[in-house]
Amino acid sequence: MALVDRLPKHLFTNRGWGLLAAGALALGCAYVMGRRDLLTLAVLLLALPLVSLAGVRVLKPKFQVYREFNPSTVETANTTTVRLAVARSSYSSGHVIMEEQLPPRFGEPPAFRFPARSASGGTSRYEYHLRSGKRGQFRIGPVTAEFSDPFGLSLRRHSIDDGDILTVTPAAVELPVTGLAGARGNDGVTATRIRANPSDDDIMTREYRHGDPMRRVHWAATARHGQLMVRQEESVTTPEATLVLDQRFTAFSGGPVSVFGGHDDDSDLVTSPNFEWMVTAAMSIAAHLAERNYSLRVLDSFGAPAFLRSRSAPEPDTEEFAGAGGLHAVAEGLAAIELSGPRHARGDHHRGEHPRADHGAQGNHSPDHRESGAGAEDSVFDDRLMDKLAAHRLRGPLLALVGQMTAAEARSLAPAAAYGANAFALVMTDASRSNDEVLEILRQAGWRVAAVTSKTSLAASWSSFDEGGIVAAAGAAMDVRRGAAVPR
Repeated sequence: MALVDRLPKHLFTNRGWGLLAAGALALGCAYVMGRRDLLTLAVLLLALPLVSLAGVRVLKPKFQVYREFNPSTVETANTTTVRLAVARSSYSSGHVIMEEQLPPRFGEPPAFRFPARSASGGTSRYEYHLRSGKRGQFRIGPVTAEFSDPFGLSLRRHSIDDGDILTVTPAAVELPVTGLAGARGNDGVTATRIRANPSDDDIMTREYRHGDPMRRVHWAATARHGQLMVRQEESVTTPEATLVLDQRFTAFSGGPVSVFGGHDDDSDLVTSPNFEWMVTAAMSIAAHLAERNYSLRVLDSFGAPAFLRSRSAPEPDTEEFAGAGGLHAVAEGLAAIELSGPRHARGDHHRGEHPRADHGAQGNHSPDHRESGAGAEDSVFDDRLMDKLAAHRLRGPLLALVGQMTAAEARSLAPAAAYGANAFALVMTDASRSNDEVLEILRQAGWRVAAVTSKTSLAASWSSFDEGGIVAAAGAAMDVRRGAAVPR
């Protein structure tokens, strides 16, 4: 029995191996005894398994596989239901053992028998559940089927589909309400009297209409125009916010860098615990702002769309997101976002299988600058980013999620505070070196700064923006904008 267990299982069944062994024994006896009838029997016993093996290799049944995820994208630590429908598209008989191939992180692959007992219309339906504790894109499938000939002598296992991609997005952390909105209300809405005509009277007033309350009469304008004038109705603008997500490898490689797939090959994201913290922060902030009806622009530290290098992004070139659809697009973009720029050899090796993910700084980036260590430091937070921020100057809060920075990089980022109604920064810090200078440079420029590590509570760091008063930070920013901050 131990000898049978050592025989290859992907060629013949135990019955097939038994026939081959019997054929070899009959062939030996025919040679020793000189019996032609034993020789005929030996040829038959040897030929039958071999012909069966050739048959299952050449005449393989065809199937159609339909796979559906519910929900189609799933947050980390949540469960998605996988529904399979398998239908035979060519004639064959008998039962087939099938198995859904899964990345190692999902555990043992489910096996099932085709056709199922509840099959209807020639289609068998199956269902199972998956859950991942890490974000990314994972190939679910293919379905492999093990076929046997009618005599049960030989086996053949092959894939009957190509599999499908499951996108696992980072889960958002609920953030407490803060003064982030500044002059806007709790729902992000702000009132404005700005109109197209630059005249002060036209901006502020209009002619009196029947039913207008007298308390809205503008007496000064009434005297100038010689007719009763009332204050213009206030218009409501859509709240906006800008999020800058740093993705530089050098900014997040101070701690232990991990490549998902280091122990298994089901994902190959170049990331680190520090960067994972920032990705969760970005997802949480996006959800927090979406609840308050904000439209959100997401940029990288070079001013390009933040998801330009994310292979999970539905539209990598998009940088503006609004509504529930926009939040869903942000979640998908964050699912496979990773560190870019100089990276270790293991990251390059894994990324080689995904050409799109290794575009680096193609398109609107300069590859030479983005992929070289010196260039990345020199060009980070440069004029391209400032121009993007200036185009939406003071239309809403500016949030920066950045990794470890040098003093020079902090000075490059500092002026950006002037482009936001309020400026907030979560800065990843390293306990092994002093970060006081970097934080002070940003604070002096008007940024409200929270220093964080991968162990920091996101909710606590978000709440810290209110500690000490946001008004003070906003006042410092206004001093910088007006040039009033003169050293004494």
